[in-house]
Amino acid sequence: MLTALVPKSYRATIREVAVPNCDKPLPITVIGKGEPMLLLHAYGMDAREFLPFVLPLTTKYQFYIPHLRGFGLSKEIPLTQFDFVGQYAEDVNAIIEQICRWREVSILPVAAISMGSQVMWAYFGRYGSSRVSRYLNIDQTPTVHNQPDWRGGLFGERQDEVFDVFQRLLTEGLAYQDVESFTHLPHDLKRRTTDTERMFSLMSASRPRSQAFIKVMTHQTDHQLVFFDHKTWKHKMRCLQAYLAMPYDFRSVAEKLPIPVVNLIGGRSQLYDPEWQRKVTEMLPNATEIILENSGHAVPLDEPIGFYKVLKGFLEGKYDEIRGQLKPSAI
Repeated sequence: MLTALVPKSYRATIREVAVPNCDKPLPITVIGKGEPMLLLHAYGMDAREFLPFVLPLTTKYQFYIPHLRGFGLSKEIPLTQFDFVGQYAEDVNAIIEQICRWREVSILPVAAISMGSQVMWAYFGRYGSSRVSRYLNIDQTPTVHNQPDWRGGLFGERQDEVFDVFQRLLTEGLAYQDVESFTHLPHDLKRRTTDTERMFSLMSASRPRSQAFIKVMTHQTDHQLVFFDHKTWKHKMRCLQAYLAMPYDFRSVAEKLPIPVVNLIGGRSQLYDPEWQRKVTEMLPNATEIILENSGHAVPLDEPIGFYKVLKGFLEGKYDEIRGQLKPSAI
């Protein structure tokens, strides 16, 4: 009875797509009516966290928000390749092709944040851009590791320091890779794991209110940690291992990407230096740059209104108007 009172465009449903090398179909949250649009989430993010931002747009657009393997509704779906970014790109290709069949279209717009954006760089490298009408890239450069000619990788000049923290955690965790449940790990390892995740989350946010929210949501007393069943810890560690080992560098892909790209930059991002992100705008053949000056890497968390305005403007193709509306707000 109550469901009938909710406008149809606000009702989210789950659809499934068969993806390569997987016994289970991948779940996709679908909401809205109108032009189809694909949204890709970040590392550790549940795809449904996009819902508050897309609800006001659901009378004009239908959003397809997949739950990538290991996260959200796909937390039980395993990776079968070490190169998880490449495997995600294969999955995204299958998803895009299925959406095009469902909706009888040949192209659709795509927006992606952080890890999702890295997946899109890999997708463009493997499959081209013929299925994507325009692309919103959110706080992500096409290169993870710093290079002699590129210092805009993950964590910028702090990369070696932070990667050392990740590597020590991975090295210790490898001894327990056969342990099924997080609750069975030694307490010290559980604490280091959750503390490292908290550090990563705090580095992703810029605003004090965002950091306060993260601290509250991630706080675990020793007693709580004893019973904390971290369902995605193995998957996260596997992704982290690939991030450290794989030479993810898609600059040559970005330099040849012909479609319109909106490069959305968090002006205070600690994960990807804003100045190096601006160099990505310069290398793209057909790019518009938008900077949210007070935002860190976690743009939807730090600047929810600004993120919504950019997403709306991206869908409507009104980039200059949106830039005019985005004024730095007080901290």
